[in-house]
Amino acid sequence: QVRLVESGGGLVQPGGSLRLSCAASGIVFSEYTMSWYRQAPEKQRELVAQITPIGNTNYAESVKGRFTISRVNDRKTVYLQMDSLEFEDTAVYFCNGVRGFLNRWGQGTQVTVSS
Repeated sequence: QVRLVESGGGLVQPGGSLRLSCAASGIVFSEYTMSWYRQAPEKQRELVAQITPIGNTNYAESVKGRFTISRVNDRKTVYLQMDSLEFEDTAVYFCNGVRGFLNRWGQGTQVTVSS
C-alpha cells in the first residue's frame, strides 16, 4: 500500500520556523521526484519546493531563501525546513511524489502563521 504521511505542521509566530516531514512507504522512494505543495483557503494548490532523485531542487519565488527541501532516501523521507515564516505561508502543506505516470499525495498538514 502506497502511503505518504506528513507531519510537523502547527502554529508558529511570524519569523519562526517549522520542519515538515513526509514519510513514504510502498514506493521505490529513491526513484521519485518529491515535492511540497500548499493550499491556502480559497486559493489554488501551488508548488512550494521540489527535489529530484539526484537532489536537484526547485523553489517557488515566494519561498526562495527561506525554505529548504531535502531528502534521505534510506529513510524514505523528504523534509521541508521553513524559516522566517510569514502570515502568507499559512496553508495546508501536501507531500507529493511523482515517478513517470505515478503521482502520489499525502493527506496534508496544517501550517498556521499567526501572532
